[in-house]
Amino acid sequence: MLLSLKHVSKNYQIGETVIHALDDISLTVKEKEFLAIMGPSGSGKSTFLQVASMLAEPSSGEVLLNDVAVSAYNEVQRAHLRNKQIGFIFQSFNLLARTTALDNVLMPLLYAGVDTNSASAKAKAKEMLSRVGLSDRLGNNPAQLSGGQQQRVAIARALINDPSLIFADEPTGNLDSKSGEDIKKILQDLNREGKTIIMVTHEEDVAAIAKRQIVFKDGKILSDHKS
Repeated sequence: MLLSLKHVSKNYQIGETVIHALDDISLTVKEKEFLAIMGPSGSGKSTFLQVASMLAEPSSGEVLLNDVAVSAYNEVQRAHLRNKQIGFIFQSFNLLARTTALDNVLMPLLYAGVDTNSASAKAKAKEMLSRVGLSDRLGNNPAQLSGGQQQRVAIARALINDPSLIFADEPTGNLDSKSGEDIKKILQDLNREGKTIIMVTHEEDVAAIAKRQIVFKDGKILSDHKS
């Protein structure tokens, strides 16, 4: 199994009040699946993404990636694993403002200790940008790109280390409808090519492109069905 959550809970304390953001969640994800995580604000879907992607530790329970209990890893180990095996696509793009599209895409390789000035590294980054239709925007910084183009740079960056799992957090949330459709098509193509995708969204038309829809409510899984 690619990803497993076993009896995972995540609690936050605000004053004397304990918030159960995730409440005894168990879930498995197979390779090549495409999941949409839905639910109202405060339902636990964003906390699920953070815990499942190892950006946050669970309060209890286990997270396993390729049958390895990664929730027991320390932060350095988790950061290394995230960089090598997980790709992230965020609603706000999270690009470096004064850095070209090419150099933004190269960043995960830099964190992995790769010489990003090498011809092979640059060729790989150019290949990723070409894959998302931006071969003519290599030298542009984010301010010179539209929202849709910035998100495509973010997708290219997510792909550069050939991750086994991609997390997308509201990937069309800041985009106009045309750019949103472009991003939806790219995600569908990536899934058809074998990438496993877990996408958080509050938009039903975006969730519809996934093959499995999971709805959260009050920190629990309300429904889990395949389309």
